[in-house]
Amino acid sequence: MAPPKKSKKSKKISKKLKKKQKIKNKGAAVAPIDPKATDSDWWDSFWRKNSSSSDASIPCDEEEAFKYFFRVSKKTFEYICSLVREDLISRPPSGLINIEGRLLSVEKQVAIALRRLASGESQVSVGAAFGVGQSTVSQVTWRFIEALEERARHHLKWPDSNRMEEIKLKFETLFGLPNCCGAIDATHIIMTLPAVETSDDWCDQESNYSMFLQGIVDHEMRFLNIVTGWPGGMTVSRLLKCSGFFKHCENGECLNGNLRKLSEEMEIREYIVGGVGYPLLPWLITPDGNDQHSESNPTFNAMHEAARLLAVKSFLQLKGSWRILNKVMWRPDKRKLPSIILVCCLLHNIIIDNGDQLHPDVALSGHHDSGYGEQCCKQVDPLGRTLRENLGKYLQHTKEKSLSN
Repeated sequence: MAPPKKSKKSKKISKKLKKKQKIKNKGAAVAPIDPKATDSDWWDSFWRKNSSSSDASIPCDEEEAFKYFFRVSKKTFEYICSLVREDLISRPPSGLINIEGRLLSVEKQVAIALRRLASGESQVSVGAAFGVGQSTVSQVTWRFIEALEERARHHLKWPDSNRMEEIKLKFETLFGLPNCCGAIDATHIIMTLPAVETSDDWCDQESNYSMFLQGIVDHEMRFLNIVTGWPGGMTVSRLLKCSGFFKHCENGECLNGNLRKLSEEMEIREYIVGGVGYPLLPWLITPDGNDQHSESNPTFNAMHEAARLLAVKSFLQLKGSWRILNKVMWRPDKRKLPSIILVCCLLHNIIIDNGDQLHPDVALSGHHDSGYGEQCCKQVDPLGRTLRENLGKYLQHTKEKSLSN
């Protein structure tokens, strides 16, 4: 049965009410907020409630405890607030009012969102720690994610030529690899999905439903490029080939900087290092001895592995700091999940860019993809093999020269 039609009179009244409400809302949006009406003492309340916890891992020192709960120092916290302040200013009738009837300050909103991302705890648990409801945690966290995704993009970008020269110098100093621009790896973000959304694409090699995250990092474990949103059921090599980064490199638009002269006859282009799951390409160098046409070079492999582990450690730090990525996500919106992942990567970089020292126990131990066997890609590009052989010869020669001196 169709709903009864509204009369012309009731339609006019409805339009007037909507117009009045619109004017009212518009006025509320620009009206100054009384500072006394905002919840500005949120940290004192939070600290009193949570410092009395029986959890022995919570530091006694207040500064350290702040970093334990939110992963950032107070200085970096203030910086994050400055990035998103304009987008998060609470105003009626947003519904962002706590149980004492005060508007949530920007600082409290950022704290709620950071705690949700850092702990991976349920929205109910996070809300209880701040004296707000589950719906408020949900709304605040998503508003924060949208805001930071927009305002902090400058913290995750491919380096310009000057910065890249610094990165290459550091890789050579630390690992002996000339003209190396970074390390690449990938990890699974595990989730549960409703039956209507399950498919073989999302079911990975360990029979989990998951979404992939691929990252390229520099010598400081800062993310230079990430790719996410792709189903965990694909291989790492397939994920690489679906990325914009792959297309840019293949078209000569990336990793196309200065060649490095190793000897009179030998020069080497820019490249990154990756594990056995990746193809050997002219710009992506994998371990030696992984294919039937090459013999293992222990000197090269040791230096390659040390550099490659930077990417592994970056994911251990990322998933350890922002534990929402390390816990099984309960029926996430697959359209929104890439934004959550990106924001966690942005926060990871912001911490590094601001010189924050994280608690050593924050990073995960073991491997960031615990329980996953390593996939092996047999694809070998002849130019990639030549580059790897030249690198191996150069490193072996350098080692022998240093031993003879």
